[in-house]
Amino acid sequence: MAFVKVAQQVYVPSLPTLWPHMLAGEGATPGWLPFSHARAHWFYFARNALWTAVRILGLEGSEVLLPAYHHGVEVEALVDAGMVPRFYRVGPRWEVDLEDLERRITPSTRVLYLEHYAGFPGPAAEVRQLADAHGIMLWEDCALSLLAADGDQPVGTTGDLAFFCLYKTLPLPHGGAMVINGERDYALPEMPRPGWASTFSHLASSLLQNAELRGGKVGGALRSTVRLMGKGAVAASRVERVATGTRHFEREQVGLGLSPLTLRIASNIDLADVVERRRRNAFLLMAQLREVAPPLLTQLPPGACPLFFPLLVEDKPAVLRGLREAGIDAIDFWRDFHPACPASEFPDVARLRRSVVEIPCHQDLSTERMQQIAAITRRVVHAAGTRRAHG
Repeated sequence: MAFVKVAQQVYVPSLPTLWPHMLAGEGATPGWLPFSHARAHWFYFARNALWTAVRILGLEGSEVLLPAYHHGVEVEALVDAGMVPRFYRVGPRWEVDLEDLERRITPSTRVLYLEHYAGFPGPAAEVRQLADAHGIMLWEDCALSLLAADGDQPVGTTGDLAFFCLYKTLPLPHGGAMVINGERDYALPEMPRPGWASTFSHLASSLLQNAELRGGKVGGALRSTVRLMGKGAVAASRVERVATGTRHFEREQVGLGLSPLTLRIASNIDLADVVERRRRNAFLLMAQLREVAPPLLTQLPPGACPLFFPLLVEDKPAVLRGLREAGIDAIDFWRDFHPACPASEFPDVARLRRSVVEIPCHQDLSTERMQQIAAITRRVVHAAGTRRAHG
């Protein structure tokens, strides 16, 4: 296996970081979903909201149709709650195969499950029509698409239920939400708050990442020192830190709720500015990387709020290694199928899993920093291609 080595030039975290001013004051409730929705219910993880929805609706033993291109943790949550997963085709550019979806609906199907990938809206209106025609529910997975819209229609407003993850798009310590649309409401149990020490640990880590992002070597040295001290303090105090960004559903965490501090921080963030910056950064990468890698997405539709820039590469391990050595925290996006999904039936998805790399384009990154990211990425992808061509 060939790896690309590039001298470290930048520090680029994969997720946005917490700025100190976001902790001060308490702004008004943001006028964006899910924050503005009268029937938004809050959880520590979006996956916990999925599990809870299955149970309160009594869907144990019924079938849910999911996209073959999925993370896996959502499937785990649905299966653990008692649903039977079936899968439909997604094409090579994240497009839902509506004909295949309809063909796979059976009398046991109770839910059509639509995922909005990385801030790019899926065909919610079309899937809504299918759900209505068959008398079944539509659930929208907006975990990667907080703040996104399809034109003027926010994602999460078309399905009977919609599920959001807060901390992937915003610098929050944790947070998931379930939004209930339509006339009917459901009684949900009160979720206990997470321990303050766990929440503080996440906030401190994000603040330190912000210091390194802004302070270069000095900020990096500070972060390294504090991290070493923090690990010792956490071990000594036996704080149970509930990790985010994990790959698997944990039943013992299903009843964990949201810290009020999470919503307070969200109220101090200019969400319209977040969308504008993410779109600007993704557009820059789209323009500068199209010649070094085949574009997965050829345009930035109105309302899209890119979570990251999806880069299609031939040698994923080498590109990931090269970017990380250069200081860019690129992510191996959705590499594995859930075991319940027959991978051989979905070759387009299998190729996506082998090929897609997450390139950060979040709101913390300036135009100058994005230019650096683009230049490093071009160099790494070119080097990986050259080494691959020479064996």
